[in-house]
Amino acid sequence: MAHAGVPTVQLRFKSDDPAAVAREVAAAVQAVQGTPALLFINDHWRQAMEAGAYGVHLGQEDLDALQPSELQTLQSSGLRLGVSTHGYAEMVRADAVGPSYVAMGAVFPTTLKTMATAPQGVGRLAAYARLMRSYPLVAIGGIGADQFGEVLGTGVGSIAVVRALVNAPDPEDAARHLMARMAALQSPEAKTAR
Repeated sequence: MAHAGVPTVQLRFKSDDPAAVAREVAAAVQAVQGTPALLFINDHWRQAMEAGAYGVHLGQEDLDALQPSELQTLQSSGLRLGVSTHGYAEMVRADAVGPSYVAMGAVFPTTLKTMATAPQGVGRLAAYARLMRSYPLVAIGGIGADQFGEVLGTGVGSIAVVRALVNAPDPEDAARHLMARMAALQSPEAKTAR
């Protein structure tokens, strides 16, 4: 994805094997070198620090598991911090740690993981985007190209996609098309037409 020009990528690698995690994180950092892509590592903040990743993305359970000293280490490391939220209480929790960005969702039903909360929809996303407007905002969860316009209309600045890329016959080509769609919808002409 970095070589296709995607500006921000995230490695989501679930494993209990510390050596496998360290290998995957190091390989991801190596893969984005020489590209302008910003790499966030999901969950594994220590390995992200060690490998020289740009940032780390934490879910609420990961954030809650951090001891105060670990949070201080993470915050002073220079890593950018992204935090997932699924409702108002989690947004308050995210705000308390001053993240670099806030991910909000799931906007639509998703098959990537079992969600403890119902999809928010664009109405609730818009309300949450107004509350959290001081942060860069990323919409997550079940979003495809056909929904880009209505999702961007809520005030979020970015959209995370997974299925639209991993299910595509040519993921790099799909990434280029999705970025072109995003750029067209964010153009001044598109904004005045909304």
